[in-house]
Amino acid sequence: MDMTMSSATPTRVQVVTSVQRRRRWSPEQKLEIVKQTNEPGNSVSLVARQFGITAAQLFQWRKAYLQGSLIAVGANETVVTASELQEALRRIKQLEGALGRKTLENEILKEAVDLAKAKKWIARSPVLPGGEQ
Repeated sequence: MDMTMSSATPTRVQVVTSVQRRRRWSPEQKLEIVKQTNEPGNSVSLVARQFGITAAQLFQWRKAYLQGSLIAVGANETVVTASELQEALRRIKQLEGALGRKTLENEILKEAVDLAKAKKWIARSPVLPGGEQ
């Protein structure tokens, strides 16, 4: 059997000889890379290979960009929709109200304990000579 190598072998091989560190991309660089994926004839995979990043990473940047958050692209944070934000704010308001009620309840209970302690002290005080209770 004759085994020959295909002519589609890679022309360039990159050998990594040291520990690579995480690269940091500025928001401007990310935006420029994402914009290149929208140019005619470019694909996400092609652009990702050109810049030495994974297609998944580029898809993540692209999704964040399409959701309208350049800040999120720069900080690698997820984008929250307006409805999720409103729900979170409503929940925060609800929790703040509950906290206020519990704080008030706590203050009332503290006053009741102080009052009860004062009454017990009066009830247990010795009878003073010549005085009436």
